[in-house]
Amino acid sequence: AELLPKLADADLKELGITSLGHRRRLVDAIAALHTKDDALADDPAPFSNSASERLGSSETTAERRPLSVMFCDLIGSTALSSRLDPEDLREVIRSYQARVASTIQPFDGFIARYVGDGVLIYFGWPEARETDAERAVRAGLAVAAAVGAVRPGGEPLQVRIGIATGLVVSGEPIGSRDSRQQTAVGETPNLAARLQGLAGPGQVVIDAATRRQIGGLFECRDLGTVELKGLPAAVPAWQVLSENRTLGQFEALRSDATPLVGRDEEIELLLRRWALAKAGSGRVVLISAEPGVGKSRLAAAVAERIAAEPHTPLRYFCSPHHQDIALYPVIAQMERAADSAHTDGPGARLAKLQALLAATAPSMEDVALIAELHSLPSADLAPPLDVAPQRKKEKTFEALLRQVEGLSRQRPVLMLFDDIHWIDPSSRELLDRLIERVAKWPALVLAMFRPEFQPPWTDQPHVTLLTLARLGRRDTAAMVASVAGNATLPPEVVEEITERTDGVPLFVEELTKSVLESSVQAPAALFAVAHPALSVPATLHASLMARLDRLGPAAKDVGQAGAAIGREFGYGLLASTADVPEPQLRDALDRLTKAGLLFVRGTPPEAIYFFKHALVQDAAYGTLLRSRRRRLHARIVATLEDRFPEIVQAQPALLAQQCVEAGSRKRRSITG
Repeated sequence: AELLPKLADADLKELGITSLGHRRRLVDAIAALHTKDDALADDPAPFSNSASERLGSSETTAERRPLSVMFCDLIGSTALSSRLDPEDLREVIRSYQARVASTIQPFDGFIARYVGDGVLIYFGWPEARETDAERAVRAGLAVAAAVGAVRPGGEPLQVRIGIATGLVVSGEPIGSRDSRQQTAVGETPNLAARLQGLAGPGQVVIDAATRRQIGGLFECRDLGTVELKGLPAAVPAWQVLSENRTLGQFEALRSDATPLVGRDEEIELLLRRWALAKAGSGRVVLISAEPGVGKSRLAAAVAERIAAEPHTPLRYFCSPHHQDIALYPVIAQMERAADSAHTDGPGARLAKLQALLAATAPSMEDVALIAELHSLPSADLAPPLDVAPQRKKEKTFEALLRQVEGLSRQRPVLMLFDDIHWIDPSSRELLDRLIERVAKWPALVLAMFRPEFQPPWTDQPHVTLLTLARLGRRDTAAMVASVAGNATLPPEVVEEITERTDGVPLFVEELTKSVLESSVQAPAALFAVAHPALSVPATLHASLMARLDRLGPAAKDVGQAGAAIGREFGYGLLASTADVPEPQLRDALDRLTKAGLLFVRGTPPEAIYFFKHALVQDAAYGTLLRSRRRRLHARIVATLEDRFPEIVQAQPALLAQQCVEAGSRKRRSITG
């Protein structure tokens, strides 16, 4: 045991180990034994005597990652068992489980296991989504409604649901296909199960982390701070009542209270287009930017600037959860404008819709078409149309366009279309027609989207494409000061936030808030490389992981290996560290660069890569278990000393840092 750490320090070539592969395996074995206690703490699987077996087992798939966990429990199963024949009870339970499974599928829920008549479900595994907490809540409401429709013996089944969000260690699945089980270790699954106990029949109860991540997307009732069995302290809890359709994604999740900085030129351009629109020459501005750069915030700022002017604002929000609902943004906009509530009956909703449409004095046929679009009774408004479905769609489109044109005749119209990269096909077709016609109306259309969406309208003379860049360092520092308010952050902390956020306003806002909430004033404590998860706010962690997960396991593994080296790394060092065949390595790096997560300078094998955002590097590195991190760092140390002495001479701090992270107890002199 005493010799093993010393072997890691020795020049292995003197021991006759000249094969790089043998060298790697020996270093891995030493690191594995050196960190055995950590591995046992991180991974409940038995520790293998073979380092190569461990690398090929669950440790390579086990990760630290944020999850939203749902625990769903069937109410009254004991009473059912006393009334029903066991065979009939079996069918009831199977029907309930099948209903839960089919309901969560559209929300990307993963059934980890069945626990008696309870179901444990993960959102964010095996692949993270940027809206995992939101998906979990939507799924919870849907499951409560779907199970309530199951009526064995004429009585509806009822469930109670608890949802919690937090960091877990997820391991390797056991079993296969529908029977496989997945274990997540941490407080989050236990909290979800305890919160389920607070819920009443058909209710969904969530924790503080989930509540924060869903923002104003749902109507919630504060349950106060509650004592839960097995938890050391009382925790706040909320009951989710319903979806809040009065707000868009930006309004519900982000605050426009943070002053807009660094966008003076863009605002001036948009105000000039507004002046042209008011004069009767309609304009369209397409605003493109990566997530978090401020598309929606810019549009909101323009709306604020013209709020005192006579005009009609129309806001349409596309949603990733409603892409299969035809004309969802249009329907939701009208419901908001008509002040419809989810408790309104069909008659009340129809009356509110008619009052909204009356402003443009539409024909009764138009009113009937739009009412039918909202699934409201229309037979009393106009005779049913006996036309083909395609012709009916055409007439509905014309009715909607006439409504906008009628509004523009009364006063100028500002139309905001947000997140059109998530637009449904029918809304996209309607938007095509709107953009073509709006040139003749006193209206300005602002359409916001991410770079992956390719707008087809840029060749039209009244259309302008505006691409938002990230903020410069001065504007970033100004935004940090604005978010901090009366709090004073040391210059080194402001500099570290500026460095890590790379000018992405969302990153700036969330990381600054994270610093303020943690009350940490020293950058060494908050941003230490050894604790990368601390530098990634929980509100961003899932969205950053989603970008890695969607590229596949191979690309994520390469990204993790690169993150262990640093913000910048060379192809040669990565190839020697990652132990991935060259074709797969190059393919993974291509995926990472095309996705915008890495920048590349030069071509392999001389290429240099660096992470586009420091927080992406932190998120990738933070998923690694401690034992695997140390193993990677030990391999990097061995590779640097064996193959890249010039890097060691030029960057001794890099080797020193890698030694620290590898947990080496003693290193030879870097210069000698």
